[in-house]
Amino acid sequence: MASLMALLPLLQAQAQLAALPPGLSPPPPPPPVPPVRSLQRVALAETTSQGSAITINGLSQKALWQLEGGELWLPLEVLQGQLGVSSSSGATGELVLEWFGQRLAVPASRQRNLADEVAVPASGLLQAAGVAIEPRGRELRLTLPPVPLSQLRSRDQGNGARRIVFDLPGPALARSGDGSLELGIQASSSQLQQLQALGLEARPSGGWIQLRPSAGGEARLLSLGAPWRLVLDLPPDARAARPDAPRAGGDPRLLALQRQGVQIERRVVRLGGRELLLSSVRLDPRSAPLDLRPLTRSDGMQGLSSLSQLARGEQALIAINGGFFNRVNRLPLGALRSEGRWLSGPILNRGAVGWSQASLPSFGRLSLEETVLDPSGQRWPIATVNSGYVQKGLSRYTAEWGRSYQPISGTEMAVLVRNGSVVQRFEPGQLSRLGGVPLGAGDLLLVARGGVNVPWQPGDRLLLSSRPTSPVGQLPYVVGGGPLLLQDGQVVLNGGAEGFGSGFLSQGAPRTVIGSDGRLLWLVTLQGVSDAGPTLLQSALALQQLGLRDALNLDGGSSTGLVLGDNHAVKGRGVAAAVHNGLGLVPRLATLGGGQGTPNAAERLAVSP
Repeated sequence: MASLMALLPLLQAQAQLAALPPGLSPPPPPPPVPPVRSLQRVALAETTSQGSAITINGLSQKALWQLEGGELWLPLEVLQGQLGVSSSSGATGELVLEWFGQRLAVPASRQRNLADEVAVPASGLLQAAGVAIEPRGRELRLTLPPVPLSQLRSRDQGNGARRIVFDLPGPALARSGDGSLELGIQASSSQLQQLQALGLEARPSGGWIQLRPSAGGEARLLSLGAPWRLVLDLPPDARAARPDAPRAGGDPRLLALQRQGVQIERRVVRLGGRELLLSSVRLDPRSAPLDLRPLTRSDGMQGLSSLSQLARGEQALIAINGGFFNRVNRLPLGALRSEGRWLSGPILNRGAVGWSQASLPSFGRLSLEETVLDPSGQRWPIATVNSGYVQKGLSRYTAEWGRSYQPISGTEMAVLVRNGSVVQRFEPGQLSRLGGVPLGAGDLLLVARGGVNVPWQPGDRLLLSSRPTSPVGQLPYVVGGGPLLLQDGQVVLNGGAEGFGSGFLSQGAPRTVIGSDGRLLWLVTLQGVSDAGPTLLQSALALQQLGLRDALNLDGGSSTGLVLGDNHAVKGRGVAAAVHNGLGLVPRLATLGGGQGTPNAAERLAVSP
């Protein structure tokens, strides 16, 4: 496969030009990328090593990597968030990577786990773009010198959206996260002023250009080859972030919350001979002027965002990352419930936390028991609800999933149910050919996988029954994670019972936890002071030592994050990795006097000092 990733073929040039946005004329053909030295490939072929640090154009982060048999394995999060590689799921379930005109399909058999991260073979993709790969002990150095910006073009897309095209003489790196972009390009002062005029805060920084494309929406970046371009799509009403935004330590909103009983702390705790860095937010939800809310994207269950973007979307002043997700297809793997609606159902009887407004949370292991009763009297079990967890049998999807459903496994069949009756039947393979099924309010799509073929036809009446296995699932707000660490003051860690593998249970990593000491709600991150971080058992013991009675592990590793006001205060492995969902503390309406009711985003008020 590496041979297919050599140089950009000239025969692709006209096909790539077809991807140019309408109304934008192509620039002159760029010079070719300097050839990769053969010595670099020889060095990779002769080296077998692994490490836990990656330096990219001088910027270092904690991340695992592995060099084996001449192939470099990198975490998908690094490729996406730190290099600018785009990814999508292919028709047959493989992961498709695209970068500056190069396309690499990675089947599941070619993906591997590096601790808690999905890793893929990346050396061919990197070398084709001219990236120098240099392992140095436990550190991996990736270098692609910044390229000058040839030309900057923009086009109004309508409804306030805008597309900006960076014409380049060669590939360039692109880092994203925390609502900002860093491009490995060099721009003149006039080009920087041009970016400012387009509503972007732009400043050079050590070979990178830092961009703040939007304070209220998400920008989308893609790369194109032959000729080389970076294309930045800005959402409607995008505007530059405030350059004078307050840091957490002096944020008057946070200071006001601290005067009202919210405790924000960062300290080192000891467990045996180990030191752990604990960052915590503690409050009594019955009296504090904040509501705990799940944080999700507004456009449905597919997609990732930075934790800062999720927090801004719900006007949350404080946020931690939430439950697990599949980084390959960017879909949820666990319970998400908001205002009594299942955005995504629980899986594998894993730990979950549930709560009502202005109350302490409840903890437990949670499943949904759902069946469909058909006209023949047969009951069909439903395995999952609005979930990226794929297994044989029936799964159901609703409008909470998104505007439409696209197949996420191999051959699927489905029936669309409206007002209790089947209105449309989709035979095996038909969903893929149609490109998806629109989901309206009240619609129910029952998807059959793994060779299951249901007999229902339009007009058949179906009756759905659903009940949670734990009282946690009856609460209006639920977030799933796992494993459950503490319950009633006792360590109840049982990862095997929740479907976690032995490697996940034994590894050390940054952790995110939600818990309670019976009086206060705790939002916690745990990091190692001089190592990778605590194991799950060490996390449970440390929290028990601090007096917590209940605690649930959430997604960790590079996903671990804590946002305080406008400051992304904790980044699990040193970068703001994209996540699927989070937990946020949202200011309560002053008129509600104690938290009765559920204000919408337009009604929420910022806490004033």
